[in-house]
Amino acid sequence: MKEIEHLDEFYQRKFNRIPEGIHQENGHFNVFRLMPHNGDKTKPSPYKRRDFYKITLMIGNSTIHYADKVIDIQKQALVFSNPLIPYRWEHTEGINTGCFCVFNQRFFHQYGNLDQYEVFQANGTHVFDLSDQQVEKAAELFERMFEEINSDYIHKYDVIRTVVFELLHFAMKTQPAMNFSKQLRNANSRISVLFLELLERQFPIDENHPVISLRSASDFANQLNIHVNHLNRALRETTQKTTTQIITERILEEAKILLKQSVWSISEVAGALGFTEVTHFNNFFKKHLQISPLKYRNV
Repeated sequence: MKEIEHLDEFYQRKFNRIPEGIHQENGHFNVFRLMPHNGDKTKPSPYKRRDFYKITLMIGNSTIHYADKVIDIQKQALVFSNPLIPYRWEHTEGINTGCFCVFNQRFFHQYGNLDQYEVFQANGTHVFDLSDQQVEKAAELFERMFEEINSDYIHKYDVIRTVVFELLHFAMKTQPAMNFSKQLRNANSRISVLFLELLERQFPIDENHPVISLRSASDFANQLNIHVNHLNRALRETTQKTTTQIITERILEEAKILLKQSVWSISEVAGALGFTEVTHFNNFFKKHLQISPLKYRNV
């Protein structure tokens, strides 16, 4: 596994070529159509973090694997991917069509902060199931992107930025208002988002990012420059879980991924996850999952 996929690596993997101007100072944007294909003949995308943003209109069956959950798209959805969250996308049975656009942070430099929106936050909503009518609206917005990017208009990328924001707000408005009433309006919400960002930045574990550095509630509290009790209260209010619960769940998810997808020994997995003794890791894993790491790997 590799820690992160860069834009040029994405182009090489997806299209076997790297376009000119990909590293321009004012950022990069591109939009593509998803070609129909038989899902069972395609390879799933690798599980990793990307250093770019991606918005996908998916029509068809597919499965998205995150660290803490698996989401099945049965018919059609709008999916927001960001540099913070690693994922793996697997196309299942059926013909998949749609569109997707990719862009980096520099593309929106001085035009807005993408991370303020829930669709690009660590604990936000990233997959939006769409009705047939909503698919038509989303497809119209993508068609506007295609029209602009193929035009000779000197300010076409300014227009595209507005269309991306329109697509972003369109998705958020498809959800009940209550889902978005807890935006970053108070200190506890801000603390929770910062904590989750710090937590996710430590993953996925691989040879280039071989060990996590923050494992305890006090580690995170020190990093955030707040008292550990303050962190615990903030997370309890916003997630209904303790700091230790959240850290434990995330370490367990990464442990399961490493045990199934890497060739590392149990001892190497334990060390990567911050356990000084492999027996401590074995006890931790078995306590929470009622199975030893070795048995889990061999199931």
